[in-house]
Amino acid sequence: MSQPSAVTPLRHRLRQGRDRLATLLITAGGIGVIAAVMAIGVFLVVEVVPLFWSAAGGAEVSLGVLWLPQEYPGLEAPVHRWQPTLPASDPGPRFGMAPLASRTLEAAAWSLVIAVPLALGAAAHSALFMSRRLRAHLKPTLELMEALPGVVIGFVAGLVLAPWLERHLGFGLTLVMLLPPGLLLAGGLWGRLPARLRQYLPLGWAALWLLPWMGMLWALALWLAPWLEAWWFDGDLRAWLETSLGLDYANRNALIVGMAMGFAVMPSIYALAEDALSGVPKSLADGAQALGASRWQTLWRVVLPAASPGVLSAVMIGAGRAVGETMIVLMASGNTALMTASPFDGLRSLAASIAIELPEAAPGGTHYRLLLLAALLLFAFTFLVNTLAEVVRTRLRRRYRRLGGAP
Repeated sequence: MSQPSAVTPLRHRLRQGRDRLATLLITAGGIGVIAAVMAIGVFLVVEVVPLFWSAAGGAEVSLGVLWLPQEYPGLEAPVHRWQPTLPASDPGPRFGMAPLASRTLEAAAWSLVIAVPLALGAAAHSALFMSRRLRAHLKPTLELMEALPGVVIGFVAGLVLAPWLERHLGFGLTLVMLLPPGLLLAGGLWGRLPARLRQYLPLGWAALWLLPWMGMLWALALWLAPWLEAWWFDGDLRAWLETSLGLDYANRNALIVGMAMGFAVMPSIYALAEDALSGVPKSLADGAQALGASRWQTLWRVVLPAASPGVLSAVMIGAGRAVGETMIVLMASGNTALMTASPFDGLRSLAASIAIELPEAAPGGTHYRLLLLAALLLFAFTFLVNTLAEVVRTRLRRRYRRLGGAP
């Protein structure tokens, strides 16, 4: 009878040993990640400092050269230029980083303009209105889109989307003009249907029965595009942009990059926002509807404010990925370092410049250190955005605890 009593403490000690080992490994992994991030930051700072201060005194470049327009031979007015490698006959390299930084933020902004409305709209519909059966199939599919490699998305955007949109620029504008009123019209018509007919078109399955309506809008845009282009733009939208507005439409431009990166960051924004909206206690929405609020009022005034920290966190994480994206910008932007606000011009981002120029830059040289400065800017931006997103997520968790729900 003494054998089982002797085995039980042994099993207990073994279980405690496994738990302690797992805790130790997890802790070591976390400390290792933090140490690696700090080491990257320290390495970049150490490599960049000689640009502005060296033991011999003086600086290789000044902040004014990097961020302010400069005068160059042959140009009438000061301009921003990034041309780190020039022929020997040229007076010298041009290290203006303002075109790279500004166009990086512009590309990220266009991607968020496209991704945020679509991702948040899909998240709100999926979390609050979609049928459970359809949501069980559709949500994993949308989340799996995040696994698509950026090089594939950039390849499709640069070699398929960009030439197609250049040939059908009028159709693209017509479709953008038709989609918002077309979807509002679909919602209005659905609301006016008799209750008997609405049973065959339930709101929870709108993601499916709206597909034929979207096809009709696509066909209508194809039919209207030549007429609108001939009526408003003298038959050629691209020529009208150049002659009337002075805008040159490049084949690969900021809009193409925005659409491609918007498609890339949309799944992550959708997944995080949908989790935040789904985590809001159901009692809040039920209570609002019991007091007479409509579904839209419940979403806008109750659910969305309660989930706002999580939604904001999703948007910030999407912005962090958009700023650091490399392959999509590299393949779909034209890689022209222009300081312009036109969305129809090409661009070059900080990440793309690092990928293109770092293999050819001489280690320890000014060009090499400037590329590491670009890496430091990206590192600092991403670190700050992710830190802020984590702070916001913590605030969301505390809010749920106060409401009595579980995040």
